[in-house]
Amino acid sequence: MRRRGARDTVPAVVILMGMMGATIFVLPVVALLERGLGGSVWATFTTPLVRDALWLSLVCSLSATVCSVVFGLPLAWLQARVEFPGRALLRGVTMMPIVLPPVVGGVALLFAFGRNGLVGHWLDRALGIRLPFTTAGAVLAETFVAMPFFVLTVEGALRAMDRRLEEAARTLGAGRWTVLRRVTLPTIRSSVQAGAVLCWARALGEFGATITFAGNFPGRTQTIPLAVYLALEADPQAGIALSMVLLGLSLAVLVGLRHRWLAVT
Repeated sequence: MRRRGARDTVPAVVILMGMMGATIFVLPVVALLERGLGGSVWATFTTPLVRDALWLSLVCSLSATVCSVVFGLPLAWLQARVEFPGRALLRGVTMMPIVLPPVVGGVALLFAFGRNGLVGHWLDRALGIRLPFTTAGAVLAETFVAMPFFVLTVEGALRAMDRRLEEAARTLGAGRWTVLRRVTLPTIRSSVQAGAVLCWARALGEFGATITFAGNFPGRTQTIPLAVYLALEADPQAGIALSMVLLGLSLAVLVGLRHRWLAVT
């Protein structure tokens, strides 16, 4: 029996290669922090460019998160609990934005919701709704790339849940909605919260689909990643300041949710 507290002996070459691998991630972070901790960078947070990009990113990412929760929770339920033809295909399509190049996703959104798109032409002519190059379009693009993270997290929780809890509630006379509200959702609450945070972080950092489908208009569709892209040429200090914001938020989310995928001891 292995003695409690004993540690595995790791070969020196494994340690060396591991440190070299970690360097690939650590060095860029350190370089950005070294460049961004100067006083001139912090002063750029008061500029209209940075302030508008921060506010718009907050509005769009939170709106995309709400949309992902509202529509993603039923979708995760269908994929986890309901047997129907084509379920595997639906799951693949749902997860596709995770691996699909974001620019390609933006092009697909244009063909679907553009003025001459599959659905967009009907929205334009019948309801006067135009999504491309609007704030609503930026929210849609962020929802498209971020919702899969929420669905994947919640679907996994639903599959891993002990369904005997729900069956016990039904035998005691609880109805379908009562079981959902009093048993299922409280049981997977932590996964729903973690999925929502991951979804928000992904929406906040979205670039490719947003710039392709919604454009890059200050105050309307120019979120933080898009502002960084332009600012690095015209105003590098503003670009660094915004990069620091994304870096800090990303680290906070990943460290805060590490227990979702790691067994922390």
